[in-house]
Amino acid sequence: MKSSAIAVSGLHKAYGDKVVLDGIDFEVPAGSVFSLLGPNGAGKTTTVNVLTTLMKADAGTARVAGHDVVTATKEVRAVIGVTGQFAAVDELLSGRENLRLMADLKRVRSAGQLVTRLLERFDLVESADKLAATYSGGMRRKLDLAMTLVGNPQIIFLDEPTTGLDPRSRRTMWEIVRELVAGGTTIFLTTQYLEEADQLADRIAVLSQGRLVAQGSPEELKRLIPGGHVRLRFSDPAAYRSAAAALREVTTDDESLSLQIPSDGSQRELRAILDWLDSVGIEADELTMHTPDLDDVFLALTEHTDNTNDTNKEAIAQ
Repeated sequence: MKSSAIAVSGLHKAYGDKVVLDGIDFEVPAGSVFSLLGPNGAGKTTTVNVLTTLMKADAGTARVAGHDVVTATKEVRAVIGVTGQFAAVDELLSGRENLRLMADLKRVRSAGQLVTRLLERFDLVESADKLAATYSGGMRRKLDLAMTLVGNPQIIFLDEPTTGLDPRSRRTMWEIVRELVAGGTTIFLTTQYLEEADQLADRIAVLSQGRLVAQGSPEELKRLIPGGHVRLRFSDPAAYRSAAAALREVTTDDESLSLQIPSDGSQRELRAILDWLDSVGIEADELTMHTPDLDDVFLALTEHTDNTNDTNKEAIAQ
């Protein structure tokens, strides 16, 4: 089992009468991607600020790489990198100069070699000596992340890193994140793109009104929301009618000769459907599984929290 790169317990933060974080708890395994989702004002940035020592919580504890964020701020800052919503590059310097400045500030040995490696890794060699002011949004984000990697941080906080990027630049950033994790880096990601969390995150926590309303892998969270189903399509009308007559709680489509069976998307339920078809000698031409996507999960958990099954949420959180 992986050790915890980040461990949070009972974290609470309020501004006057407004509670921003209401006793949240979560852990982030080392070498994984953890994504914090939530609507604007849910407390995502406050959480990042607490974990990166930029803000103190009112109550609770938080440890980053084993260091307490309150009593060991220097140690925490030595092992983390932070990329905010807006690229923090100096537009009056070239890409190479931005990286060299960061290397000098962190007193990195062989800074010139490191800068060259980062420029190559982020495909910025051709534009290395151009002013950052001339860079596109995608190039600035890549340069910003490259600067974050100076010093080889164990844990990187990415606060909406692909906001405003075109689809190609966004996918390039995804590949860079995957490479970092493959090398053992831990990523803490906040994003407004649910597809991004679905693609990258090993585990997701959904924050609503200062509380974590669900935690789990993308697939586990999708199973919290009703609407999943298995679709069976037949070419033989007789087989279709037999299956429709035998199955309960099934939606039929006579035109396409297909049946829609409610399912939580689990392997157990899929196996049960296949075993049943074999047992009655009915053969479907096509079987497809449909589950709610993260958009459905996000809307259900953040807009209708009170109606969500608390038992299921607690089971996932464990």
